[in-house]
Amino acid sequence: MHISELDYDLPEELIAQHPADRRDASRLLVADRATGEMYIDVYRNVANYLRSGDCMVLNQTRVIRARLRATRPSGGKAEIFLLYETAPGEWEALVKPSSKIAPGTRLTIGPVTATIEERRGDGRRRVVFDTPNVLPILEQSGDVPLPPYIRRGRSEPSDAARYQTIYAQEPGSVAAPTAGLHFTEEVFASLDARGVKHTTLTLHVGYGTFSPIRADNIEDHKLEAEHFDLSSQTALTLNATRKAGGRIVAVGTTSTRVLESQCVEGMIQTGSGETAHYIYPPYNFRAVDALQTNFHLPRSSLLALVYAFGGIDFMREAYRRAIAEKFRFYSYGDVMLIL
Repeated sequence: MHISELDYDLPEELIAQHPADRRDASRLLVADRATGEMYIDVYRNVANYLRSGDCMVLNQTRVIRARLRATRPSGGKAEIFLLYETAPGEWEALVKPSSKIAPGTRLTIGPVTATIEERRGDGRRRVVFDTPNVLPILEQSGDVPLPPYIRRGRSEPSDAARYQTIYAQEPGSVAAPTAGLHFTEEVFASLDARGVKHTTLTLHVGYGTFSPIRADNIEDHKLEAEHFDLSSQTALTLNATRKAGGRIVAVGTTSTRVLESQCVEGMIQTGSGETAHYIYPPYNFRAVDALQTNFHLPRSSLLALVYAFGGIDFMREAYRRAIAEKFRFYSYGDVMLIL
């Protein structure tokens, strides 16, 4: 599949710069593959499109405040964007201005210092803090790592809550699992009343989620490995759901990739480790029966997954419909449910 097949034209004003006033007030596009029908609603009514016995799978990762403003020894400013921890107090990171910061330079971030070590590929650096426990420093001094298409300069106080799902538990992501941003306690109550269960897994979303596919043929693209955990209880719940005739509804592309990577001969397997499972058309889905997902960037691995799940032509039609109806796109945008 050529990369140009993942192109589409999006008016810039449809790129959401802020979330909806209420999480569950996001607009919902339901796309039914069996009938070819599409319905427009609001997310608070999502339970109406699911069945008793279905189970939604939520990614409970928590976004860390990964963007740090630092001071160089000269007094100049610098920025550290933490990617993932490699050892206690040691991180892989992007550093700006990288060319002006020699290996061994010590930067100051509030009460701590960080030593910028050797240069690595893709502009990355090893960063060593003078404390092994960096998360409290991030909470105190870090900025919410909003994606680059949200052009506000710095995060706002409300982003600390709104760029986070209400069920986030495990810190480690540098981008939100955005399909889950629409849930509220009221939505969970309506799902419970409908007989729709939910369970959780964890995948820590990495910086690669912002990276476009650069290969001419999408098959040549490689995903960066990300850490995941799928518990024995979640595996039991999902296998029981399937056995009883219910559907597994993945909330987001992150949940989808974990479920598909952990499905062997039709059974969901418990596991913990790294996954770089890359899904693009054509693909035979083994674990996921329905998908809740936001609207994604052109030429992205996320859009390739959506095309694989929903069908290329049907998803192109869905995106055209969303644009015509002025849905809001990307992380803080509206949401689609593909049945």
